[in-house]
Amino acid sequence: MDAQQSGAARPVLEGPDIARALTRIAHEIVERAKGADDVVLLGIPTRGVFLAQRIAAKLDGITGGKVSVGSLDITMHRDDLRMRPPRALARTDIPADGIEGRLVILVDDVLFSGRTIRAALDAMNDIGRPRAVQLAVLVDRGHRELPIRADYVGKNLPTSLRETVRVQLAEEDGRDAVLLGVREPGPSTPGERS
Repeated sequence: MDAQQSGAARPVLEGPDIARALTRIAHEIVERAKGADDVVLLGIPTRGVFLAQRIAAKLDGITGGKVSVGSLDITMHRDDLRMRPPRALARTDIPADGIEGRLVILVDDVLFSGRTIRAALDAMNDIGRPRAVQLAVLVDRGHRELPIRADYVGKNLPTSLRETVRVQLAEEDGRDAVLLGVREPGPSTPGERS
């Protein structure tokens, strides 16, 4: 029985792959935005925040400037609050120069149904009106339920609904990896996007 059949997760991206994907995303941002002067990266907690910080560091190296980075808690804007156990609010940290009239790039680890991003758009309405909003994700696994598409994707990873995608980042998990597994009956584990 292979790892996929036994339910064990197998790595589809390791640390160097993730670093290359984030470097590519940073270069694509600079190309599409014609620089990064008015870019603000807002990470969606938890792992999206770490990814936003890493992309910002890469953008700083490419442009020689300082890209604004923050975090955007979406907890109270989720449409599944009644269906899941209570969760603690995460931190919203908007850069001092704000988001008004700027290009905001939302950053998340996995794009699946699109509901997290819809919640992020709602949460952003509470803090300002950007010039434009784009989306960067490390993994796009498909199965959209809403008309949402990422502008920057580290890896397209077609999956079945039975499969799970778990992102691990050194800041939270002690290592960098994207793991693909098969859903086991019961609650999901932290970092899992099924």
